[in-house]
Amino acid sequence: MFNLKRKAFKNFDFILFITVIILCLFGIVMIKSATLTFETNRFVKVQFISTILGILAIVFLLLFDYQLLGKFYIPIYIVSVLLLVAVIFFGTGDEQWGARSWLSIGGFTFQPAEIAKIGIIIFLAKFIEKNESEINRPFTLFKILLFSGIPILLIAKQPDLGTAIVFVFFVLVMLFVAGLDWKYIGYAILAGVLSLPILWFSLEDYQRDRILNFLEPERDPSVTGYQALQSRIAVGSGKVFGRGLFQGTQTQYNYLPEKQTDFIFAVVCEELGLIGGLAIILLYFILLFRLIKIAKNSKDTFGSLLITGFAAMFLFHIWENIGMTIGLMPVTGIPLPFLSYGGTFQLINLICIGIALSVSVHKEGLNF
Repeated sequence: MFNLKRKAFKNFDFILFITVIILCLFGIVMIKSATLTFETNRFVKVQFISTILGILAIVFLLLFDYQLLGKFYIPIYIVSVLLLVAVIFFGTGDEQWGARSWLSIGGFTFQPAEIAKIGIIIFLAKFIEKNESEINRPFTLFKILLFSGIPILLIAKQPDLGTAIVFVFFVLVMLFVAGLDWKYIGYAILAGVLSLPILWFSLEDYQRDRILNFLEPERDPSVTGYQALQSRIAVGSGKVFGRGLFQGTQTQYNYLPEKQTDFIFAVVCEELGLIGGLAIILLYFILLFRLIKIAKNSKDTFGSLLITGFAAMFLFHIWENIGMTIGLMPVTGIPLPFLSYGGTFQLINLICIGIALSVSVHKEGLNF
């Protein structure tokens, strides 16, 4: 279980680790700014505690051989699905956030979908490795899609379409990297296009409004389009150098909704300007580049697909969140990794980094 040799630390990715720490510290400062006018400072406290717990998890995972996760991939999958099933029956949050996505146990509230992200990626990475030579056989592909589809449907049922799309994206990326035949990719694209009318009529009214507002930004600026409009105003008012930390008018006068979570990037751009926004994007580029490098250098398919899944998950979050903030994507409830407020979200993201660093340093098999 713990077989890390001292010489293995020469493979430790210090650039990835330092990049993540900078992003986390940056996030805490911006959450402080976003919640400066609130009566409570619990947002900063929760984010800080989650970050510390996440760093401790990284230290533990460095000593933990990631291959052991593959040995328990079936129980991990079952627990992930059961957590999502529990949300359907016992979940909360529909009144506050419009989706029943949280579980509360003993006063501790968390999002099972965030935990399920890691669980499903672990399961898929191991299942694909075990069936690597048969990945393009219809029955094998059917099993992969079936096992992937169950958690996706459970998350969509909450309803949390944004997170469900995150799952769809990293599943497809993992299959592509594993060697999925292009004909299946073509079938998937065709099926997606043909299912658009069905998907459209299955959406909730607010979800359709978000798409329509994206296509026509001034369609309903005072109600359904308010978030996107205020976000673009905040981003634009920052100009090159920003209004100054804690000085953003859209932020400090509370014109910007969900500024500590979904629209934290708008806070960055308003107060730190184009320079601050580009700095964040550069840090994300470094993060993704280092993850891809670890995936390419992994000693086994399981480790490579693990990191591929994490990188795809981060990429979608980054692309969608920044895109919706500046008006290039429809608004969804997709937070920004390491910057947006969210205890479960922060902890899970850091655990992903811990597993990635474990893959980078472990070069030998398990020793029991």
